[in-house]
Amino acid sequence: MCRNIKPLFNFEPPANDDEIRAAALQYVRKISGYNKPSKANEAAFNAAVEAVAAVSSRLLAALESQSPPRIREVEAAKARARSARRFAR
Repeated sequence: MCRNIKPLFNFEPPANDDEIRAAALQYVRKISGYNKPSKANEAAFNAAVEAVAAVSSRLLAALESQSPPRIREVEAAKARARSARRFAR
C-alpha cells in the first residue's frame, strides 16, 4: 500500500473532494508506475483517477461506524509525535 494514502473515513470534518481526489491520484500513480504520464497515456491516467475518486466517494458515503469521528488535528498531532520518536535517533 502506498504510504502517502491516508485513511479518509470517520473524520470530523469529513473528507472533501480534494482529499479524495489526491488519494485517488496517489493510488493511480502507484499502480501505473507513472508520476506524470506521457501524452499518449494522459487520457487513460486521468480517467482512472476520476473513476477511482468517484468510487472512493461512494464508498466513504456508504460506510458506517459505531465509533465517534476522529478529529483531524488530534490525529495529526499523534502522527507528528510518532514521527518525532521514529526519527529522533
